[in-house]
Amino acid sequence: MSLPAPTSSNRAVVTGASSGIGAALATELASRGYSSILVARRGERLAELAEQLRERYRVQAEVRVVDLADAAARAPLADELAGRDIAILCNNAGIATFGPVTGLDPTAERAQVELNTVAVHDLTLAVLPGMVARGAGGILTSGSAAGNMPIPNNATYAASKAFVNTFSESLRGELLGTGVHVTLLAPGPVRTDVPDPADASIVDRMVPDSFWISAEYTATLSLDALARNKMRVVPGILGKAMSAAGQYAPRALTAPIIGRFYRSLAE
Repeated sequence: MSLPAPTSSNRAVVTGASSGIGAALATELASRGYSSILVARRGERLAELAEQLRERYRVQAEVRVVDLADAAARAPLADELAGRDIAILCNNAGIATFGPVTGLDPTAERAQVELNTVAVHDLTLAVLPGMVARGAGGILTSGSAAGNMPIPNNATYAASKAFVNTFSESLRGELLGTGVHVTLLAPGPVRTDVPDPADASIVDRMVPDSFWISAEYTATLSLDALARNKMRVVPGILGKAMSAAGQYAPRALTAPIIGRFYRSLAE
């Protein structure tokens, strides 16, 4: 079965929609006729994007300013989505930290786990019963190639994405034959802006330009994969290399090498 066609009443939900891949997903969905519910913490950015989508694509765009890392703030959104006709859910919001976990803020690390894993779980469980009852729907979750391997100095992020990767692909197996599509997005580095050399991060300096992919390309490839009910989509050369390394290379060999690189991101 294909994804639900856009209607005046159904919605595509995009979390982390204020920038990057989330904004690109919302724009690509609008270009395909889907009205949306845009979710993020930055209300001004969401409002700007919503207005752009309404004017350019003549779709509806609702804004929900929610800190998904806060369980109490997240609960009303989950309750709302459970009662709405949700055609597509894009679980895209996520954050990462770098450096030895013993030197990081425990509160921020817990918030990272809450956002990267628990929020994904909560929102997915909120929309699933309705999708299954309607016999159609799509869930696209932004995992990471980092979730395929241990990464010292990126431990919380890698572990949280390991949960997301496994949850998404396991869920897909459970939902075969229901009409609900589930696809995991596991990209490499995604560039959202051309960096100013004076302000370029260490990631910009260390990762060659040819390894970067655009948010727009990622969004198009991901939604095409979701429409085909593909299990996993891995855009970009570096994402594919990391996925292969995580699956086939000895972890005792890869962990120290990758860990040294990620430690440099915290310096």
